[in-house]
Amino acid sequence: MTPHALDRTLELHNVSRRFGATVALDDVSLTIASGEIICLVGQSGCGKSTLLRMIAGVDVVDGGRILLNGQEVSSPSRFVEPEDRKIGFVFQDYALFPHLTVEQNILFGLKRRPKQEAAARTADVIAHIGIAHLKERYPHMLSGGEQQRVALARALAPQPDILLMDEPFSNLDRGLREKVRDETLSLLKGLGTTVIMVTHDPEEALSAGDRVVLMKAGRIVQAGSGYDLHDRPVSAYAAEFFCAFNKVSGVYRNGHVETAIGRFAHVLDAGDGMPMMLYIRPQGISVSPAPGDLSGHLKSRIFLGEVEQLAITVDGLEQPLQVRTMDRLPPGTDKVGLSVLPYTWLAFPVA
Repeated sequence: MTPHALDRTLELHNVSRRFGATVALDDVSLTIASGEIICLVGQSGCGKSTLLRMIAGVDVVDGGRILLNGQEVSSPSRFVEPEDRKIGFVFQDYALFPHLTVEQNILFGLKRRPKQEAAARTADVIAHIGIAHLKERYPHMLSGGEQQRVALARALAPQPDILLMDEPFSNLDRGLREKVRDETLSLLKGLGTTVIMVTHDPEEALSAGDRVVLMKAGRIVQAGSGYDLHDRPVSAYAAEFFCAFNKVSGVYRNGHVETAIGRFAHVLDAGDGMPMMLYIRPQGISVSPAPGDLSGHLKSRIFLGEVEQLAITVDGLEQPLQVRTMDRLPPGTDKVGLSVLPYTWLAFPVA
């Protein structure tokens, strides 16, 4: 999805931020369309939470510009206060006021509105989120999932143009996390809310966002759909962030990467003799008791239910190949045949 000029909600132009000698953000540019759900992802310290704080207005830019709905809200020469940006924020720990009821927590964000209007809006959002049965309770009386829904209701009550969410589901156990995330994102999509969500979970980023923005060392490495980043990564960093790979050393020659397990066509001219690393997905290797392109010995197998994880030693490789397969090998299998499936591997020059 590429934002068009008329529906741009947020524009970042060459935004930078430093903390002493540390570069937190380095020349970041990004445009987000109205109604998009964007997932910011990357390793700890990559700048994603700093970027969120600058959009919210709780931190300032050192260089570049931030525009909301075409209006500049942050630059070295201009700063619009957070309360004037029409931006909602759901924090990782939800930040509910412990001494206020659910209803009072939601009302808190509407202090600038007339009392009757604030009460009506609070009742509306409570009904929409489905938490009417919780409105008289205090935060300590709520489960993690209930607290998350209250925090969401409080952030949505002022009807923000953009909702920022910083690791909003990380405090929930895995089963509940997926349920609450799916319900929350379905609600936000139905409302047409523009969302920027920070996550450290690659699977969550791939499944939750219309676009995924991968960051490293204060810069955007790659932005696109989940399919783009998983299937067509532009760098070894992007590839490894979203998938565990088997890595096999090789050399580029005449349009191929030559390795100990064969030659693999490579469309980009990397220069003859250049060291390369071949990345093979564990699910991209077929394995059978029958002969294949390669032969190997089954070192270990771990049954995971739907799939089985195998470690297979192959002559010429220092490390066993890791394979994830739905095929079942007969008990007692030792020698196996292997084949690398087309389009399941990548290659990058060795840095």
